[in-house]
Amino acid sequence: MNPLDPLPLHGTHITLRRLRAEDLAAFQSYRQDTALARYQGWQPQSDADALAFITSMAMAPIFPRADWVQLGIAERATYELIGDIGICVSADGAHAEIGFTLSRPAQGRGFAQEALGLAAQLLFQTTTVAEVRGITDARNAPSIALLERVGMRRIASSDAVFKGEPCVEHTYVLSRPQGGAHSR
Repeated sequence: MNPLDPLPLHGTHITLRRLRAEDLAAFQSYRQDTALARYQGWQPQSDADALAFITSMAMAPIFPRADWVQLGIAERATYELIGDIGICVSADGAHAEIGFTLSRPAQGRGFAQEALGLAAQLLFQTTTVAEVRGITDARNAPSIALLERVGMRRIASSDAVFKGEPCVEHTYVLSRPQGGAHSR
């Protein structure tokens, strides 16, 4: 374990942690759900490819610039994987983009809201980012509601093509709290 790694990070009901090989079945369960994949940038993959991805994320540096890192969202009580959150700090370190997936049985229980709040807190404490961004399809009402519940505000809407389908994407932002310190 790397003593400089800020993970795991425990909330009231969830833990943000590194993905691990034991997560494969749970990871594949929600990542194979076509309804969940509709608004996601990832595609379902074979067990071998998913395990290779999980292994790479388990060892990835925390918040590398211009590259995505995927963190596990686990129920705090059981440490069982219920989703994941992707984070990409921009090349200049000015902002980070987040994306999230939560298994259907874990939805509607406040877990995603807590995970996003912890991820933003972690970013503001350990990086120089001034804002955290979330981009979502205008048709994804649950995602929009979640981003707004964590205090993000919509700053832009634009026409886009996602997975070959025309859509409108909304960009939401959460700014660094005033006086928010960082260690990097």
